Amino acid sequence: MSFEIYNFHPSIMAGIQALGYVTPTPIQLQSIPPIMQGRDLIGLAQTGTGKTAAFVLPILQRLLRSPSGRVGALIISPTRELAEQTCDTINELGSQTGLRGTAIYGGVSMPLQNQKLRNGIEIIVACPGRLLDHLWQGTIDLSDVEVLVIDEADRMFDMGFLPDVRSILRCLTKPRQTLLFSATMPADVRRLVQQILHDPVTVQIGRTLPATTVSHALYPVEQHLKTALLTELLRKTSTESVLVFTRTKYRAERVALQLKRAGYRATSLQGNLSQPQRQAALDGFRTGSCKVLVATDIAARGIDVLSISHVINYDMPDSTDAYIHRIGRTGRVGKTGDAFTFVTNEDKDMVSALEHLLNSPLQSRTLRDFDYRVHSLDSGPTHSTRKIRRRMVPNRQKSGTTSHLVQKCTS
Repeated sequence: MSFEIYNFHPSIMAGIQALGYVTPTPIQLQSIPPIMQGRDLIGLAQTGTGKTAAFVLPILQRLLRSPSGRVGALIISPTRELAEQTCDTINELGSQTGLRGTAIYGGVSMPLQNQKLRNGIEIIVACPGRLLDHLWQGTIDLSDVEVLVIDEADRMFDMGFLPDVRSILRCLTKPRQTLLFSATMPADVRRLVQQILHDPVTVQIGRTLPATTVSHALYPVEQHLKTALLTELLRKTSTESVLVFTRTKYRAERVALQLKRAGYRATSLQGNLSQPQRQAALDGFRTGSCKVLVATDIAARGIDVLSISHVINYDMPDSTDAYIHRIGRTGRVGKTGDAFTFVTNEDKDMVSALEHLLNSPLQSRTLRDFDYRVHSLDSGPTHSTRKIRRRMVPNRQKSGTTSHLVQKCTS
């Protein structure tokens, strides 16, 4: 089955062919027909499933029939990175259509964005805060919006954007088609669906589970030994690009600095960075000049780098949904990936929750030749370390480093 079945305009087909798209993904197969019929839609799918093209292609087809130079579609995104990536997809798929998209987010010049808007834009991809700034200043007119997309809705609400989204919705006065995409369906998202979508079609691709292309492993370790373990794990693991998650901005910055001092091409992505610094970190990670990116959950939302071979949870995520989002950055588009999670005794409840989610025990490993002793006390493992190792590693002989943990990291 090919994209020919949708009878897209030849200019749209030219963009599809230029990007090398051949066969629609499952989310595209199930979403494109009802969207083209004008139905409201709920799309439940993980990142990396092709959901962006699933709504961009029907939007391009619809707006080709509408007057140019006015905003016909609005896509709300939780992060600047996702907004940019979505806008890139719009401009690549629509390169032959004459339709123009722009990304609107904070941290960059308002006058520069105003200039782009004055030149005539048909599709806006925006983060909620900066979009409200433009609406209050009267520099964006949403009175002709025909299609609204709320992308990654669950993360939008995790980040506290629900009041902003509701304020934006009050500015959309005309009847419209509304599309909502989310990896999960928490209560806040469900309530919004009931309030703003009319008789929606629901498309769900798989259960809300980690991708089957990702393998999982736990590494029990004391908190203060995590950086040493991370450094040694990178040294003994054959990797492509590696994404490391920490719980706090400070820790992301500190761990990245320690990795750089150890000789790795590492950088951090966290909320204290300016927009140029964030962009430089992302560009380095995408091009491969930076091999290890240390990030917080919010900062990393929307990262779309196919060469990520490993996701390492330096800190255990605070929910199973967050775990799914994190490890969804690897094992994408037919590739396999590895998810390593450092665990302390305080993480035992989340370990149980993850094992319940996966319906399987998580493999626990120790890294051969790594000194797990508490160096600062010059003594053996503490009580909590011994306890979690006994619980998670019943057979120490079999839990050593697997065969792929032998090649030095190319960083």
